[in-house]
Amino acid sequence: MRFPPRATRIGAAAALLSALLVGGTVATATPAAAAVGSICYSDLPSQAYDTLDLIASNGPFPYSQDGTVFRNQEGILPSQASGYYHEYTVKTPGSSTRGARRIITGKQTEEDYYTADHYATFDLIDFDC
Repeated sequence: MRFPPRATRIGAAAALLSALLVGGTVATATPAAAAVGSICYSDLPSQAYDTLDLIASNGPFPYSQDGTVFRNQEGILPSQASGYYHEYTVKTPGSSTRGARRIITGKQTEEDYYTADHYATFDLIDFDC
């Protein structure tokens, strides 16, 4: 593993210490990149399978928002042109609303992301495990 030059590490530590002492915040260069992970298809909740089946058959979908353009306002998913991503609801048992779970699809085959926390984090669905 290669570490950055010593001055860079000291500079980062100084910025953190300064922010803590002054009560500010520390900005990171790529906070979004850490929020995209992966999830095995077999680890998805059963309701996600239902949603993926509906996507594959082009509906009908239970919510009017399903299939609408996902704008990636959070900037967590890879940057793409407007209209690239679409969102679909994954039902949450016991919820009287759409809940927080979604599948976001990209135009490429099997580029499907799952979020259980309403777009705070995303996992790319791995269909091979």
